[in-house]
Amino acid sequence: MQMVEAPHDWLFPKMAAVVHHGGAGTTAAGLKAGVPEVIIPYMQDQPYWSQRLYKMGVSPMPIPYATLNVEILAQRLITVAQNRGMQERARQIGGQIRAEQGLARAVNTIEGYFIM
Repeated sequence: MQMVEAPHDWLFPKMAAVVHHGGAGTTAAGLKAGVPEVIIPYMQDQPYWSQRLYKMGVSPMPIPYATLNVEILAQRLITVAQNRGMQERARQIGGQIRAEQGLARAVNTIEGYFIM
């Protein structure tokens, strides 16, 4: 089977929701895209990020990998499809992140330490 790659920054904004493992990079990409996220954490920092997004109101309760089944996943997808508040919160956070210009701020901060 051939692996097909699609960049998160291109794909995620086209989606109604993102289903993923909850790693920091994928979580950040979902937040930036402004779409709700359904997270199935299974290792390392993933449980932390899945709980954080749930508390932020942009994700339903995470699905522990050991309990994952089609019925639970379908219910979480129905939740994000029907929950207008969750969708709006994700859009708001995405807009804030996109407007942030974090790279320019980081460069200015670093240069401030070295250029006198």
